[in-house]
Amino acid sequence: MDVVARLTAEKPVVIFSKSTCCMSHSVKALICSFGADPKVIEVDKIENGPQIENALVQLGSRPSVPAVFIGRQFIGGADEVISLNIQNKLAQLLLSARAIFIWG
Repeated sequence: MDVVARLTAEKPVVIFSKSTCCMSHSVKALICSFGADPKVIEVDKIENGPQIENALVQLGSRPSVPAVFIGRQFIGGADEVISLNIQNKLAQLLLSARAIFIWG
């Protein structure tokens, strides 16, 4: 889990993804639509991808991707991110993490 903690500290928004996952693509597109510039880590494209996936599962990510961190806090996967957007809470999280600076 140390590698996940280190990677999530690099930017306000970090998305662990797989290049072939349609839900990962949808979550990335949604977050970018707010003007955020997330760090995207494609776990199927890196050598220690399986290790990272195991750490994400230990954190509660089911399935392992997409796994979204905002302000170093694990938010969840596609269901949680889309739910936050429907509840009009996603923009506030992005603002609080300084991933975006104005909204609305």
